[in-house]
Amino acid sequence: MKRFALAALLIVLLAVPGLTGETRYISDLMEITLRTGPGTGRKIIAMLPSNMKVEVLSENGQWTKVRTPEGKEGWVVSRFLTTETPKSIKLDRLQKKYDELRQRAETLAKENTELKAKNEELSTQLAEKTRAFDELNKTYQKLKSESAEFLAVKEKYEKTAARLAEQTSKAERLESELSKLEFHQNIRWFLSGAGVLLVGFIIGFSAKRQRRRSSLL
Repeated sequence: MKRFALAALLIVLLAVPGLTGETRYISDLMEITLRTGPGTGRKIIAMLPSNMKVEVLSENGQWTKVRTPEGKEGWVVSRFLTTETPKSIKLDRLQKKYDELRQRAETLAKENTELKAKNEELSTQLAEKTRAFDELNKTYQKLKSESAEFLAVKEKYEKTAARLAEQTSKAERLESELSKLEFHQNIRWFLSGAGVLLVGFIIGFSAKRQRRRSSLL
Protein backbone atom coordinates (compact mmCIF):
# COMPACT_ATOMS: atom_id res chain seq x y z
CA MET A 1 0.00 0.00 0.00
CA LYS A 2 2.77 2.42 0.94
CA ARG A 3 4.61 1.71 -2.30
CA PHE A 4 1.41 2.20 -4.26
CA ALA A 5 0.73 5.50 -2.47
CA LEU A 6 4.24 6.77 -3.13
CA ALA A 7 4.01 5.77 -6.77
CA ALA A 8 0.66 7.48 -7.13
CA LEU A 9 2.00 10.61 -5.47
CA LEU A 10 5.01 10.60 -7.81
CA ILE A 11 2.73 10.25 -10.84
CA VAL A 12 0.57 13.13 -9.61
CA LEU A 13 3.61 15.35 -9.03
CA LEU A 14 4.95 14.57 -12.48
CA ALA A 15 1.59 15.28 -14.06
CA VAL A 16 1.09 18.61 -12.27
CA PRO A 17 2.33 21.54 -14.41
CA GLY A 18 5.28 23.50 -12.97
CA LEU A 19 5.46 27.20 -12.11
CA THR A 20 4.48 29.37 -15.08
CA GLY A 21 5.69 32.87 -15.92
CA GLU A 22 9.10 32.24 -14.32
CA THR A 23 12.15 33.55 -16.13
CA ARG A 24 14.97 31.12 -16.79
CA TYR A 25 18.08 31.07 -18.93
CA ILE A 26 19.63 28.59 -21.26
CA SER A 27 22.68 27.26 -19.38
CA ASP A 28 26.22 27.77 -20.54
CA LEU A 29 26.08 25.45 -23.56
CA MET A 30 26.52 26.17 -27.19
CA GLU A 31 22.92 25.45 -28.26
CA ILE A 32 19.96 23.33 -27.19
CA THR A 33 16.97 22.05 -29.17
CA LEU A 34 13.46 23.45 -28.90
CA ARG A 35 11.00 20.65 -29.74
CA THR A 36 7.28 20.45 -30.39
CA GLY A 37 6.78 18.16 -27.40
CA PRO A 38 8.48 16.60 -24.34
CA GLY A 39 10.68 13.94 -25.87
CA THR A 40 13.73 13.47 -28.04
CA GLY A 41 11.54 12.01 -30.73
CA ARG A 42 9.60 15.21 -31.18
CA LYS A 43 10.32 17.61 -34.02
CA ILE A 44 12.99 20.26 -33.52
CA ILE A 45 11.53 23.69 -34.28
CA ALA A 46 14.48 25.83 -33.24
CA MET A 47 17.99 25.91 -31.80
CA LEU A 48 18.27 28.08 -28.69
CA PRO A 49 21.68 29.67 -28.05
CA SER A 50 23.37 29.80 -24.68
CA ASN A 51 22.25 32.57 -22.29
CA MET A 52 18.92 33.14 -24.05
CA LYS A 53 16.18 34.23 -21.65
CA VAL A 54 12.96 32.19 -21.91
CA GLU A 55 9.62 32.22 -20.12
CA VAL A 56 8.54 29.00 -18.42
CA LEU A 57 5.00 27.93 -19.38
CA SER A 58 4.83 24.48 -17.72
CA GLU A 59 6.96 21.56 -16.58
CA ASN A 60 6.56 17.81 -17.23
CA GLY A 61 9.25 15.72 -15.63
CA GLN A 62 12.57 16.22 -17.38
CA TRP A 63 11.02 18.56 -19.94
CA THR A 64 9.92 22.19 -19.64
CA LYS A 65 7.66 24.10 -21.99
CA VAL A 66 9.04 27.59 -22.67
CA ARG A 67 8.39 30.70 -24.77
CA THR A 68 11.28 32.50 -26.48
CA PRO A 69 11.62 36.31 -26.74
CA GLU A 70 10.39 35.95 -30.38
CA GLY A 71 7.20 34.21 -29.18
CA LYS A 72 8.03 30.65 -30.19
CA GLU A 73 6.76 27.96 -27.82
CA GLY A 74 8.27 24.51 -27.40
CA TRP A 75 9.86 22.00 -25.07
CA VAL A 76 13.44 21.81 -23.84
CA VAL A 77 15.33 19.51 -21.49
CA SER A 78 14.88 20.92 -17.96
CA ARG A 79 18.48 20.37 -16.89
CA PHE A 80 19.63 22.76 -19.59
CA LEU A 81 17.71 25.59 -17.89
CA THR A 82 18.91 27.59 -14.92
CA THR A 83 17.35 30.26 -12.72
CA GLU A 84 20.69 31.90 -12.16
CA THR A 85 21.79 34.70 -14.40
CA PRO A 86 24.52 33.30 -16.68
CA LYS A 87 28.04 34.41 -16.00
CA SER A 88 28.40 35.89 -19.47
CA ILE A 89 25.32 38.07 -18.90
CA LYS A 90 26.64 39.05 -15.48
CA LEU A 91 29.96 39.84 -17.12
CA ASP A 92 28.23 41.92 -19.79
CA ARG A 93 26.29 43.79 -17.11
CA LEU A 94 29.45 44.32 -15.11
CA GLN A 95 31.24 45.43 -18.26
CA LYS A 96 28.46 47.93 -19.03
CA LYS A 97 28.51 49.11 -15.44
CA TYR A 98 32.26 49.44 -15.60
CA ASP A 99 32.05 51.36 -18.89
CA GLU A 100 29.41 53.67 -17.38
CA LEU A 101 31.54 54.23 -14.29
CA ARG A 102 34.64 54.81 -16.40
CA GLN A 103 32.75 57.26 -18.62
CA ARG A 104 31.40 58.95 -15.50
CA ALA A 105 34.92 59.08 -14.05
CA GLU A 106 36.24 60.60 -17.29
CA THR A 107 33.40 63.14 -17.25
CA LEU A 108 34.13 63.99 -13.62
CA ALA A 109 37.85 64.27 -14.37
CA LYS A 110 37.07 66.60 -17.29
CA GLU A 111 34.71 68.65 -15.12
CA ASN A 112 37.35 68.73 -12.37
CA THR A 113 39.95 69.98 -14.88
CA GLU A 114 37.53 72.64 -16.14
CA LEU A 115 36.67 73.66 -12.58
CA LYS A 116 40.35 73.80 -11.70
CA ALA A 117 41.04 76.03 -14.72
CA LYS A 118 38.03 78.16 -13.81
CA ASN A 119 39.26 78.42 -10.23
CA GLU A 120 42.71 79.47 -11.40
CA GLU A 121 41.12 82.07 -13.69
CA LEU A 122 38.98 83.37 -10.83
CA SER A 123 42.03 83.44 -8.56
CA THR A 124 43.94 85.47 -11.16
CA GLN A 125 41.00 87.85 -11.57
CA LEU A 126 40.71 88.16 -7.79
CA ALA A 127 44.42 88.98 -7.49
CA GLU A 128 44.12 91.61 -10.24
CA LYS A 129 41.04 93.14 -8.62
CA THR A 130 42.80 93.13 -5.25
CA ARG A 131 45.78 94.98 -6.75
CA ALA A 132 43.44 97.43 -8.49
CA PHE A 133 41.59 97.98 -5.21
CA ASP A 134 44.85 98.60 -3.36
CA GLU A 135 45.91 101.16 -5.98
CA LEU A 136 42.50 102.80 -5.86
CA ASN A 137 42.64 102.90 -2.08
CA LYS A 138 46.08 104.53 -2.20
CA THR A 139 44.76 107.10 -4.69
CA TYR A 140 41.76 107.71 -2.48
CA GLN A 141 43.90 108.17 0.61
CA LYS A 142 46.18 110.56 -1.34
CA LEU A 143 43.21 112.56 -2.61
CA LYS A 144 41.76 112.58 0.87
CA SER A 145 45.02 113.93 2.28
CA GLU A 146 45.35 116.46 -0.54
CA SER A 147 41.73 117.46 -0.08
CA ALA A 148 42.36 118.13 3.59
CA GLU A 149 45.40 120.24 2.70
CA PHE A 150 43.39 121.97 -0.04
CA LEU A 151 40.59 122.78 2.40
CA ALA A 152 43.12 124.20 4.86
CA VAL A 153 44.74 126.31 2.15
CA LYS A 154 41.32 127.38 0.90
CA GLU A 155 40.29 128.43 4.39
CA LYS A 156 43.54 130.37 4.84
CA TYR A 157 43.09 131.99 1.42
CA GLU A 158 39.52 132.98 2.21
CA LYS A 159 40.60 134.51 5.52
CA THR A 160 43.51 136.35 3.85
CA ALA A 161 41.22 137.52 1.04
CA ALA A 162 38.68 138.76 3.62
CA ARG A 163 41.41 140.66 5.51
CA LEU A 164 42.74 142.05 2.22
CA ALA A 165 39.26 143.17 1.20
CA GLU A 166 38.81 144.78 4.61
CA GLN A 167 42.18 146.53 4.39
CA THR A 168 41.43 147.59 0.81
CA SER A 169 38.11 149.05 1.90
CA LYS A 170 39.81 150.80 4.81
CA ALA A 171 42.53 152.15 2.54
CA GLU A 172 39.90 153.43 0.12
CA ARG A 173 38.10 155.19 2.96
CA LEU A 174 41.38 156.72 4.18
CA GLU A 175 42.27 157.82 0.66
CA SER A 176 38.84 159.39 0.28
CA GLU A 177 39.20 161.19 3.56
CA LEU A 178 42.73 162.25 2.62
CA SER A 179 41.48 163.56 -0.70
CA LYS A 180 38.80 165.54 1.07
CA LEU A 181 41.35 166.83 3.57
CA GLU A 182 43.74 167.87 0.79
CA PHE A 183 40.90 169.58 -1.05
CA HIS A 184 39.97 171.54 2.03
CA GLN A 185 43.64 172.34 2.67
CA ASN A 186 44.06 173.61 -0.88
CA ILE A 187 41.00 175.75 -0.47
CA ARG A 188 42.41 177.20 2.75
CA TRP A 189 45.75 177.86 1.07
CA PHE A 190 43.94 179.45 -1.85
CA LEU A 191 41.85 181.60 0.41
CA SER A 192 44.91 182.54 2.46
CA GLY A 193 46.84 183.50 -0.67
CA ALA A 194 43.87 185.46 -2.02
CA GLY A 195 43.55 187.24 1.34
CA VAL A 196 47.20 188.17 1.28
CA LEU A 197 46.87 189.53 -2.25
CA LEU A 198 43.74 191.42 -1.32
CA VAL A 199 45.43 192.94 1.74
CA GLY A 200 48.46 193.86 -0.35
CA PHE A 201 46.23 195.41 -2.97
CA ILE A 202 44.37 197.38 -0.32
CA ILE A 203 47.60 198.53 1.28
CA GLY A 204 49.06 199.51 -2.08
CA PHE A 205 45.91 201.31 -3.08
CA SER A 206 45.84 203.26 0.23
CA ALA A 207 49.49 204.21 -0.11
CA LYS A 208 48.90 205.49 -3.63
CA ARG A 209 46.02 207.67 -2.51
CA GLN A 210 48.12 209.07 0.28
CA ARG A 211 50.87 209.97 -2.19
CA ARG A 212 48.37 211.71 -4.39
CA ARG A 213 47.08 213.78 -1.47
CA SER A 214 50.58 214.78 -0.48
CA SER A 215 51.33 216.01 -3.98
CA LEU A 216 48.21 218.14 -4.04
CA LEU A 217 49.16 219.90 -0.81
